[in-house]
Amino acid sequence: MKQILTFCFAILFTFSLSAKEYHVAKNGNDKNSGSDIAPLLTIQAAADKAQPGDIITVHKGIYRERINPPRGGNSDSERITYRAAESEKVEIKGSERFKGWNKHTGTVWKLTIPNSFFGDYNPYKDIIHGDWFNDKGRIHHTGDVYLNGKSLWEVENLEKVLNPVAVEGNFDPEGSTYTWYCESDDENVSIYANFQEADPNRETVEINVRKTCFYPEKNNINYITIRGFILRHAATQWAPPTSEQIGLIGTNWSKGWIIENNIISDSRCSGITLGKHGDEYDNTSEDSAEGYVETIHRAEKRGWSKKNIGSHIIRNNKIYNCEQTGICGSMGGVFSTIENNDIFNIWFKRQFTGAEMGGIKIHAAMDMIIKNNRLHNCGRGLWLDWMAQGTRVSGNLLYDNTTDDLFVEVNHGPFFIENNILLSPMSIRDWSEGGAYVHNLIAGNIELWPQTRETPYHKPHTTKMMGLAQTLGGDNRYYNNIFVGGIEKGHRSKSGLGIYEKTHFPMFVNGNVYLNNAIPFFDEKDKLELETNPNIRIVEKDYGVYLIMNVDEKIIDMNNNIITSELLGKVVVPDVPFENPDETPFTIESDYFGKKINVQNPVAGPVANLNSGEISLKVWPKQ
Repeated sequence: MKQILTFCFAILFTFSLSAKEYHVAKNGNDKNSGSDIAPLLTIQAAADKAQPGDIITVHKGIYRERINPPRGGNSDSERITYRAAESEKVEIKGSERFKGWNKHTGTVWKLTIPNSFFGDYNPYKDIIHGDWFNDKGRIHHTGDVYLNGKSLWEVENLEKVLNPVAVEGNFDPEGSTYTWYCESDDENVSIYANFQEADPNRETVEINVRKTCFYPEKNNINYITIRGFILRHAATQWAPPTSEQIGLIGTNWSKGWIIENNIISDSRCSGITLGKHGDEYDNTSEDSAEGYVETIHRAEKRGWSKKNIGSHIIRNNKIYNCEQTGICGSMGGVFSTIENNDIFNIWFKRQFTGAEMGGIKIHAAMDMIIKNNRLHNCGRGLWLDWMAQGTRVSGNLLYDNTTDDLFVEVNHGPFFIENNILLSPMSIRDWSEGGAYVHNLIAGNIELWPQTRETPYHKPHTTKMMGLAQTLGGDNRYYNNIFVGGIEKGHRSKSGLGIYEKTHFPMFVNGNVYLNNAIPFFDEKDKLELETNPNIRIVEKDYGVYLIMNVDEKIIDMNNNIITSELLGKVVVPDVPFENPDETPFTIESDYFGKKINVQNPVAGPVANLNSGEISLKVWPKQ
């Protein structure tokens, strides 16, 4: 035993001696050693040197570069860590600052840049395209123009730069009068921009020049940590599930990344991507389900498994001003955790559209944990599309999303939706089966739409495909939720569970509360119906977000069942139970805030310790 301990200590001691810390600073030089007194100038220079176990510490300043890590770590305990120096502001930008603007006319200025400046990637020639993309009848480039950090609006002709008109139906109509347009030939790119009263040669004007900020060219660059940075301005391409998904940060078919405590903004399409590998079949699905099934088969040949892919941690990031997604992934996010992220202003301008858009959009959410995130002012909040199996969505706050809060599409389950607050006009868009919805506050409508597409289900807790099935609808569990009704366009809303009166598979429903004329399930024994309007509202303050509502004491007095794996049973299509990833059963013992619930008689909804009357709860950040 003594010899074993000595051997283990020797390994650890050798590892500690070999691990290095490289420093990067704006006064550095890439010919330096990278020590604290002789720092490197670029992060890429440090990335080229770093070996498993090493740390790269980046000091204050703006770094205009794309980091392409040539290698990753060997394990979770022997990773390569990229970190901003403590208490220092470190920005990584995919843009460059430009002066030399010439006045064209009025408030419109012109900048001419030789194509040679861009090297092998020119965002002002690269047109956004891909499967399931809708350009709304015009061209969109991956480039962008920023005035003092704020993105301008690309328009399709020079006339709309000369005479801009505010665009309605987005989050910033006034900002839409700051416009730009580009032309290119064999030698130059010309950008015309209306800066209104600003002089671009005196203000900070930047344009996208790089397609990403942090993204490995090669697959299987594993065990990397990115911590504490501000990352902005990437000329990212549309990221459908049938192509390589390149985000402002992306893992590119790897395992074990940690992306934490960052501020990520202004990606032309997506912020963080946990996508699939790229190949010659990218964007060739012809927008078909069959095309994506073939994509899955190719991924299996490229090593898609728990051993090789996924198991990432994405936490404590602020992600905003991305036009497609805040976080997206296609098969590359399996077994990952996404938690405590603040995601907002996604699909901010709404100049183009398509599927694959949302605050979080995941294909193949297998044994994922998506918890404690705030998703607001997005088109769609959270979208679990294809192969959501074994995933838990817990303790999230979703509101002010214009399309819906939660979209579950062609999944066969089991997936588990617990202790969430869903407050947008459309709370749940249900095109799936085999879900369990428990202890949620659901203040919007529910849509049910069975699907004829044949989509996969898998061997539990693996990526192994077991078969294909149509999504016929039903086989859901709704226990201990609070539903709030209302009026929509002069008609009674579709809030509550009346939408499930006729489903192909049986439903399992009990212990729900229906307020303000929400429609109850037709065959529910232990329910509570109250005409009371709880007057739910969200109040955003500098120090937090508050949920205010009225609570009837009858809700507190209900007699509800504790939620367990045994109660939820097995889902029909894959014939597997609701359980933990290690195949053990679970019991719901805590609420939205992580506080213990009364397991003898849990209160409906996501908050365990309710008081009657008007309550005000700080729901973000959680107390």
